[in-house]
Amino acid sequence: MTRHAWLAALGAALVLSVAAPLRAQTSITHPVTPAPPGAGFFTGYTFHMNAASMTGGGDPAFQWDADFGGDVDLVDYGKGRLNFLANYQVVMGDQFQLFDPNQGNYALEFSSSLWVGKTEIAGVFHHMSRHLGDRPKVFAVAWNEAGVRASRLITRGPWRASAQGTIAWITNRAYVDYNWEGEGAGDVRYRLNRYWSAIGGASLTLIGVDQAKYGRGLQTGAHAEAGLRIDGTHGALELFAAYDRRIDAGLFDLQTRTFGLLGFRLLSR
Repeated sequence: MTRHAWLAALGAALVLSVAAPLRAQTSITHPVTPAPPGAGFFTGYTFHMNAASMTGGGDPAFQWDADFGGDVDLVDYGKGRLNFLANYQVVMGDQFQLFDPNQGNYALEFSSSLWVGKTEIAGVFHHMSRHLGDRPKVFAVAWNEAGVRASRLITRGPWRASAQGTIAWITNRAYVDYNWEGEGAGDVRYRLNRYWSAIGGASLTLIGVDQAKYGRGLQTGAHAEAGLRIDGTHGALELFAAYDRRIDAGLFDLQTRTFGLLGFRLLSR
């Protein structure tokens, strides 16, 4: 591959740049996967494990970010599928020890979809629960949301790209002031050779709030990343650098903070 082709691939990754299971706590992004080969039970799954260092926040509570989880197609009924997703995210600082877990965030989701051509339209029920690690907390920080997601996967030659958009309404909440959430996300992958690919992803999150509760307005979050992917026989390794504008980064301070991330990701294939 020529030098200009390398630069074009990396540039496209940066511009289109969500190759990101590593997401902010409020994210409702879901892995975009192709349709199963046919109707059946447990027809597909994905798994990821990420870890990244955090810079730029100026807070000793935000030094490391890691998460792991996956999703499984429980049933494929020909015209769509029933999917279950679970994810756990831990945020670590260095306040009490070198790796001090101060947040644990749990996401659970059920979705049921229909194929409209090559686009998948899904009804989604999503639960998010946020907790403190090694610290007392006597009340809940959590919410449920129900919504609709549209996603599409495109593969052409060495290119693989996906896009999705989700709109969800908060059906139950504790402590937070969220009323609705909307998210748009996309990712791109360009295969350089048998093993290496250039990757990139980006997402934008909007959260509408009850202004009477905390006296604030529309919340905006964003994530963008670029990196390299190494494909193996049964899994893949991604190395990435990212920009992360995170809504309500702390459980209680209700602030949007911006971080730089540098990390790795292990993935099923």
